[in-house]
Amino acid sequence: MDQKSNNLRIFSKKGIKKLIRPFVLLFSINFLIINWGAVSWLFSYKTASGIAYKFVEILDNKRDFTIEKNNEDKLVFVKENSLEIPKIGVSVPLVVAKDSSQKYLDKELDRGVVIFPNSALPSEMGQTIILGHSAPPDWPKINYDGVFSRINELQEKDEIILYFNNQKYIYNVNKKIFIEKGEEISNNIENPGNILLIISCWPPGKNIQRIVVESTLIKI
Repeated sequence: MDQKSNNLRIFSKKGIKKLIRPFVLLFSINFLIINWGAVSWLFSYKTASGIAYKFVEILDNKRDFTIEKNNEDKLVFVKENSLEIPKIGVSVPLVVAKDSSQKYLDKELDRGVVIFPNSALPSEMGQTIILGHSAPPDWPKINYDGVFSRINELQEKDEIILYFNNQKYIYNVNKKIFIEKGEEISNNIENPGNILLIISCWPPGKNIQRIVVESTLIKI
């Protein structure tokens, strides 16, 4: 092969490489424009933070149980603070909030569901108020954004379980109510005693109303 042919071959390879880059770029841009509705969630800050959180969670190797020693120096399994709703497949960490500011609560809700400050703890008489997110059906499963998306399916006598401070609390659902954003919950609650109120935005992912599921403690 003469030198001229060899130079043409090299030039041809370089030219193809130069053409490939803008072609891939234009193809990617067009793809995003056409399919933006389906892929826009990938660019959400919540998605990015959720992926980062999940990565850290994997590195931390979190478990549902911890191992402790009792007074007889024997190993025992202790359930972490959590909430479970068997009917709708919910099993989520339970966080005790120390501040009622929206910024603080939003951060804590990335870690699970939250016992609202100044509400009764499960071991106390009164109203235990637990907050959690809801999300649309197509929302990516990151953090705990959709943990309460299906609580409208709960009916009377359905079981809700709290694990708190190494104790198991079992509640039965009494009723569901819907209230306006900012409306006082106490105006709609009649039952005295140790009750659990699960609250989330409604419809799922919309900050329009609140759904409240009221349950009564039946067993410790």
